[in-house]
Amino acid sequence: MTPGPHSLLQLIWLASPALPVGGFSYSEGVEAAVEWAGIDSEPRAAEWLADQLHLGFARGDLALFAQAVGAWRANDMQRVRELNQWVMNTRESAEFFLQTEQMGRSFVEWLKLHHADTAEVFAGLPATYPVAFAFAVSRTDASVHDGCLAFAFGWAENMVAAAVKAVPLGQSAGQRILGRLSQEIPDAVARAMALGDDERQAFAPLLAVLSARHETQYSRLFRS
Repeated sequence: MTPGPHSLLQLIWLASPALPVGGFSYSEGVEAAVEWAGIDSEPRAAEWLADQLHLGFARGDLALFAQAVGAWRANDMQRVRELNQWVMNTRESAEFFLQTEQMGRSFVEWLKLHHADTAEVFAGLPATYPVAFAFAVSRTDASVHDGCLAFAFGWAENMVAAAVKAVPLGQSAGQRILGRLSQEIPDAVARAMALGDDERQAFAPLLAVLSARHETQYSRLFRS
């Protein structure tokens, strides 16, 4: 299904880094990688983010997001809660847990301005960010595939912005990296949508170690 102009604009809006959910304040390990993993140039930053896209994000949160959109549309709250708990269970550091919890809570607060039943739907459900984002997409007539593209691009844009600040890089370098990620996102989405529960995973040991080290890193710009 090709989304109409209204759905396309909704997806662009949901993926915007200007949304007041705090995504700009997290680097998801990039800041720590600059100090301890040698991410000190445009090529290395590009490789790091591409690996993070394919090895981490696509096999974990992106795959879960695709399943969560369907669960929301089916009004299967048991499934929604199971997926939400999986996100919480797979956060390997305190700051990664804080990120998904804080962004999820902020996203739900923003959604209350646009969907009258949001408070009722999320009552008793401390939604993680992927699950809250999936709810928003489920209320559009966009396909799950296009929702995944928007979710992935929003992630990529935030990550590139973090790399530009932390490495640091120029804006043109950041756009080149974003261009590369944009070319790779469709393949990542296709793989993510094909994963079942037994194949979905969040195993990125180096990223987990860097996140834990970042929690006590001196002179930080970001919260993760």
